[in-house]
Amino acid sequence: MKKLKPVLVYIIMIGGFSILMYWFLNMGKHLESGRGVIIQDVNVSQWQEFLNTISANLFHPLAILLAQIVTIIITSRVFGWICKKIGQPTVIGEIVAGIALGPSLVGLYFPEFSAALFPVKSLGNLQFLSQVGLILFMFMVGMELDLKMLKNKARDAVVISQTSIIIPFTLGVGLAYFIYQSFAPQNVQFISYALFIGIAMSITAFPVLARIVHERGIHKTPLGVVVITCAAVDDITAWCLLAAVIAIVKAGSFVSSLYIIFMAIVYVLIMLKLVRPFLKRVGELYPTRENMSKPIVALFFLTLIISSLITEVIGIHALFGAFMAGAIMPDNMKFRNILIEKVEDVALVLLLPLFFVFTGLRTQIGLLNDPYLWQITGLIILVAVTGKFIGSAFTAKIMGQSWRDSLSIGALMNTRGLMELVVLNIGYDLGVLSPQIFAMMVIMALVTTFMTGPALDLINRIFKEKRALHSSDVLNSKFRILISFAKPDKGKVLLRIANWLVRHESEKSKVTVMHLSPNNELNQVNIDEYEEDTFAPVIQESKELNQKITTLFKVSNDIVSDISDMANKGKYDLLLVGIGQSIYEGTLLGRIFGFTTRMIDPSALINSVKGKEKLFEKSPLEEYTRNLLMKSDVPVGILLEKDFIKADTLFFPVLNKKDLELLPYVEKFIRNNQSQVNIWDKNGYTRALEKELEIRGGDEVSSNYFFFMKDKWLTAKIMRQQDFMLISLESWKEAIENRAEWLADIPSALIISK
Repeated sequence: MKKLKPVLVYIIMIGGFSILMYWFLNMGKHLESGRGVIIQDVNVSQWQEFLNTISANLFHPLAILLAQIVTIIITSRVFGWICKKIGQPTVIGEIVAGIALGPSLVGLYFPEFSAALFPVKSLGNLQFLSQVGLILFMFMVGMELDLKMLKNKARDAVVISQTSIIIPFTLGVGLAYFIYQSFAPQNVQFISYALFIGIAMSITAFPVLARIVHERGIHKTPLGVVVITCAAVDDITAWCLLAAVIAIVKAGSFVSSLYIIFMAIVYVLIMLKLVRPFLKRVGELYPTRENMSKPIVALFFLTLIISSLITEVIGIHALFGAFMAGAIMPDNMKFRNILIEKVEDVALVLLLPLFFVFTGLRTQIGLLNDPYLWQITGLIILVAVTGKFIGSAFTAKIMGQSWRDSLSIGALMNTRGLMELVVLNIGYDLGVLSPQIFAMMVIMALVTTFMTGPALDLINRIFKEKRALHSSDVLNSKFRILISFAKPDKGKVLLRIANWLVRHESEKSKVTVMHLSPNNELNQVNIDEYEEDTFAPVIQESKELNQKITTLFKVSNDIVSDISDMANKGKYDLLLVGIGQSIYEGTLLGRIFGFTTRMIDPSALINSVKGKEKLFEKSPLEEYTRNLLMKSDVPVGILLEKDFIKADTLFFPVLNKKDLELLPYVEKFIRNNQSQVNIWDKNGYTRALEKELEIRGGDEVSSNYFFFMKDKWLTAKIMRQQDFMLISLESWKEAIENRAEWLADIPSALIISK
């Protein structure tokens, strides 16, 4: 009866109240008389009425906006991925995606689709939403500036940065003089036009530049520090200049703009002298993620919004207020990183692509339908590159930099990216830039950003260093190990294995521990903190093992290529890599090992390799592993971990004669870890080794450490007695092809490809 009680209560309550509700609705129909209620046309079918409703909902402003956002995000991700694959910043792909969705491509070849997805009346909603994304982005840019770094490197950075602004600015004003009559909109004063062309020529994209510097692993070199500092100073100067230019354009004359400039100066002083100390105090009281409550977060976002509102009302644009709000946030980088994490994904993934597409909708490359217009576009690019690249490089050389570093600084400072589009859109909104010039400038932004990577590669090729990348790692007398790890826990395990290979040969060995991070997972603020947190467990492990290590961190655009390049250029003797759960989850390897201590049924393993499926040819793991093996010129050790603790008992299966090439690694385990080696060789490839060991006598790598297993077949019991397995890649593939049931019970293994 107790089981039926809930059912009876449910039926009585739902049924009873449903009947009562039906009675109310039925009686309510009598109240409609005399109120002008329109009765549905009986000639219209219910299905047609449904279709009419769907059609009306589909073209509702909110539905159109959501459809636009879905299309924009997908297209931006695709183009960004393509650019990432060819070694370019993803921002280029996002800009190209915006242009492609605009009248230059989709609008040209699919006008009906373009008109349906981006109707003119919907662009206002898209613009305002994109402006919100820009405000959040500029807030992040302001927080990514390290003002302490500016103080430490102020002299060289200020000189190089200011020169890299004044030269292109002057050239831009000169360019405006020659193109004003042909391309300036009507009723636009020359001073307004010239100043905007000048500021467009002198801008540098600090976020893109910082990302490129970290991708190339030069952020801690003197060159990296100088160029990031220069870009930071450049950003501050350029945005202050832009605010003054906007004031002049809106006021109509320089004298009238003095009122706006005066108010802007008062605003900056209030932000620096009053708001910043207050926020600093709040940051000191709530420095961690745990005690930063929602009201505190709301306070900082309120500061952002009010600052943006004030600058918009003053007349110097809301983006300057957002940038200023970010710059005055508490200096604690961990605190800034918390705020950035709260807005980064929404701003960069969701809202910022809307700005790129909105820019693309404005960019009409089809307007450049005359060779003369493309000549002007080429002239604009030439002036931009000459002013920024040559100006920065020349000044850097005067300040004592080498030619290589000077040209590298010039190439990096010539990066414009998103910041250029912000300036161009402001000029377009103010009516200073015509559609033709706007399109030319967007092309210039793309070209100057795209050329940064190739220019740096060319400079490095011309000034190629005579010494190797790691001079300390190329001494022939040392056994050099390069460890590449994704997660700190994997790094600790790999370091332990390296230690067992060289523990008692520290004077003849070198261990380098490297971590590469995808370039889309970090921002300028949290890179140093991320590096410190990532290496902390590995460094602690090295202290416990008494193993000296060299750490190497790099933001990477192509992790596999960078790992292999580092191993090849450093001429390492062994590259150790791990395979994390995220990589082999769902693959054959994952089914073999699982993610717990539970072993899988051998019959399931046989089914998984039915048809001689090759581990490194058909699983998602294969693409990563095969590319790494193909690109690496040094031996690669791939760790497959199953609750790995020790290697006191080392299992060494010999399935073919080439496996004997791994004996030097086996001997290193014996010399440095005193491992007991169990050799399984049913084909007799190690008979000569047995005889050799019998006559070695007191040699430290004698027969005492070797045990030649006579078992014809391997059982689960035998395999579970092993601590660790060393196996060649060829033997591993052979075991998979032969559907070896003993694979289901193997311990942690190091697969070595020579």
